[in-house]
Amino acid sequence: MSEKIIESTGLYKSFPRKGGAAQTATHYCPGCGHGVLTKLIGEALHDLELQDKAVLISPVGCAVFAYYYFDCGNIQVPHGRAPAVATGVSRATDKVVISYQGDGDLASIGLNETLQAANRGEKIAVFFVNNTVYGMTGGQMAPTTLVGEKTVTCPNGRDPMTQGYPVHMCELINNLKAPVYIERVALTDPAHVMQARKAIRKALEIQKEGKGYTFVEVLSACPTNLKMSTTETNKWVNEVMTKEYPLGKLRDNTEATEVVRPASDFSKEALDKVFGAAKSEEKAASSEDLPDVQVKIAGFGGQGVLSLGTMIAQAGLSVGRNVSWYPSYGPEQRGGTSNCSVTLATHAIGSPVIYRPDLLVAMNRPSLEKFKNDVKPGGVIVYDAIMGEVEMPAGIKGIAVPAQQLADEAGNPKGANTVMFGVIAALGVTRLPDVAFRNALANSFAKKPQLIPVNEKLLDFVRDWAKTHA
Repeated sequence: MSEKIIESTGLYKSFPRKGGAAQTATHYCPGCGHGVLTKLIGEALHDLELQDKAVLISPVGCAVFAYYYFDCGNIQVPHGRAPAVATGVSRATDKVVISYQGDGDLASIGLNETLQAANRGEKIAVFFVNNTVYGMTGGQMAPTTLVGEKTVTCPNGRDPMTQGYPVHMCELINNLKAPVYIERVALTDPAHVMQARKAIRKALEIQKEGKGYTFVEVLSACPTNLKMSTTETNKWVNEVMTKEYPLGKLRDNTEATEVVRPASDFSKEALDKVFGAAKSEEKAASSEDLPDVQVKIAGFGGQGVLSLGTMIAQAGLSVGRNVSWYPSYGPEQRGGTSNCSVTLATHAIGSPVIYRPDLLVAMNRPSLEKFKNDVKPGGVIVYDAIMGEVEMPAGIKGIAVPAQQLADEAGNPKGANTVMFGVIAALGVTRLPDVAFRNALANSFAKKPQLIPVNEKLLDFVRDWAKTHA
């Protein structure tokens, strides 16, 4: 008898791993149901002629490997955010949208988004893999973990008195009016796989017809984290898991009419209007045509890094510049690393991210070492003189500022931030007039107007210092 190979043309022919090693072995553990489910969805996409019309959304978890397999549109999204992205794609295009998610993702961090998307009746086919654990990250307890089931985070078994009961997603979604089709299936033996195949095709047929939200929960084994053989895990799913999660069809409203939503306008003109880009371009046309100025400010939390960036942004706004202010900081209120990026422009700003700043303001040595090589040739680095001797990259001008000393000399010991602000004003790198910096000071101290004259005086003092030292 000759060997017969059944090829699913909805999938790629090979699944190369990261790093370039070409191989056809999947990324899933032996006995995992993801491989079977992937094949069933791929076959359905091909047979229903949806392959070129489908966009598959996969979030963090074992589901994230989907882009290795499905030969269709693929979007990877953050943990729990598949429903939001799927909603956007569904409403903005005429594509068939598939959300492929695990239990730790869909039933935990993404629970609210899942229920809201279902409640709105979004045109999404959701395939929900329930294997009762966080599979990829080590087998922690998931919302679907059974009572008494042991995981690495409940080694004595799930206790409903302290950890609650398993979440039943099909039943939760069945309480909502909008969903069209809801079914729970398993992948443990040929008979169950055939039923799963029918459910998957049904869910995608409904999407093809544009009738609304479909949800298929798939009970699957996780031999690695359950620490069982494939045979044992499949038996466990059939005999134990299905008692908690009964298989079957909860809803089939196949006769539902197609969901027709108001047309969305995603043309450039409409988006420009929404984001004010048209107004920005009009303003830019009437302004002097100046190149962008990009500023990076970095230091420890508590050194006023973010507020200094805000002041520069406010200075730009006060004289009609387009600005962006983009902060980055850790969870610590004090002592953690912190930086922000400010862009000043006379045209619409496409992205707030800065890779090559014209000016770097470094409030500590770690920040200086981290960002100094990013500064553009001919750029400027302003740093606190307390760092001592500093080696500058070739072609970069370095200015050491004794910020605290100058603040003390001017009689404003809390004004080290204003000192740096004044040096930036004096350098002229930002191409902003003096009035812009005074406007920013007034704005920053609007709630404490008595401090405005004090800081304006410090600004003038620093300008005089900068004429000699900068």
